[in-house]
Amino acid sequence: MLEACRILAWLLAATIVVLSLVPATLRPESGAPHDFEHFVIFAATGLAFGLGYGPRYPIAMGLVIFAGAIEVAQLFVPGRHARLSDFIVDAFAACIGFLASYVVARKLEVTTFGPEFPRHQGD
Repeated sequence: MLEACRILAWLLAATIVVLSLVPATLRPESGAPHDFEHFVIFAATGLAFGLGYGPRYPIAMGLVIFAGAIEVAQLFVPGRHARLSDFIVDAFAACIGFLASYVVARKLEVTTFGPEFPRHQGD
């Protein structure tokens, strides 16, 4: 389970990079509101990283930095632009997902996560 969460986390991060850095004309549209799309993918990424790597503050900080880096990188893609509002939604969603992972892990650790699950900062 731990390895699957780690793989999923990196796949979600890669998906964010690809969807954020392709020209706007090539970006798929889901029909959902823009902020909702951002919230869902970043919350899922935060959840997956939290479950895969445990409750470590550097992971949460990395997710916030990642959200900012994605917005800055869009400045260099024709037809794309960085928005402070996107960064705020993305960083908030990643942190919510990360915090949710703590709750989910505690509920599932007895049956799902083995002793390899990183439980504390020092693990």
